[in-house]
Amino acid sequence: MSADPLDRLSTPIENRTDAVAQVKQLRRKTFKQFILFNMVGVINTAVDFAVYSLLIWAGLHYIPGQILSYAAGMGNSYLMNTLITFRGTSSEAGGTAQDRGRPIRFIVLNLAVLLISLGLLFLIKESWGINPFLAKLVVTCITVVLNFVGSKWWVFKRQK
Repeated sequence: MSADPLDRLSTPIENRTDAVAQVKQLRRKTFKQFILFNMVGVINTAVDFAVYSLLIWAGLHYIPGQILSYAAGMGNSYLMNTLITFRGTSSEAGGTAQDRGRPIRFIVLNLAVLLISLGLLFLIKESWGINPFLAKLVVTCITVVLNFVGSKWWVFKRQK
């Protein structure tokens, strides 16, 4: 232990500086993941909208069309977010290399978001009389935020 009392006073400030640096690093990482998540999401949304449009054009009701198109986007989402957006999160800091619970959490999250999207789609289309394509666009803007939060802090969270 140092005899200089000023050495003891500097330690808490250094710890605070380290904590601030860690928070800034976490924010940067989260922002980068959010950008990647949205870039992947553009592709997922294109898959979703393409399938939805084809099914509606073919005469399928918008609710089953939403379920099928969402499933197509969901499959693409899991693959691309695992490989690109959240790669390495399970193996960092001593986590397991293969997180067996991740696919289950992904499915649960996406089923919850699907149910929310169906409710919102029904509400917007039926109650407000909005075109099904515009209603789908509004719902997508809401569910992308829900999906990122759930993916970041639950599905792809580092497992210990």
